[in-house]
Amino acid sequence: MTMIEVAVCGAHMQGLPLNPQLLALQATFVRADHTSADYKLYHLAGFNPPRPGLVRVNTGGSQIALEVWQLPLENYGKLVASVPAPLGFGTLTLQNGEQVAGFLCEAYASESATDISNFGGWRVYLQFQDLSNS
Repeated sequence: MTMIEVAVCGAHMQGLPLNPQLLALQATFVRADHTSADYKLYHLAGFNPPRPGLVRVNTGGSQIALEVWQLPLENYGKLVASVPAPLGFGTLTLQNGEQVAGFLCEAYASESATDISNFGGWRVYLQFQDLSNS
């Protein structure tokens, strides 16, 4: 069976609300990793469950925590088709220079979103939100 690696950086990560979608597509966790320092992460408005958007930038980027999963190639199209705009799929560069398929966000959505890049990842941002709301 041909497999493809996919990077996820938000609600599809282990233990988060959309992870069951990956599991239903026979995805298996490969490793935790980070992007190269060419990305910004935004908290997008209007999603339930909440989701981030990862945008590649030319300057001012950060390394963003993510997870790499593998799934059967025949299920990759199902995953891509299930993703609502402004999210989509493209090629991400990891901290070691490796390139993998993964979630990206169209840049226009960042204009009305909150830049959360300084948290270094979605999970840390969610933990901060929980602490702020206690």
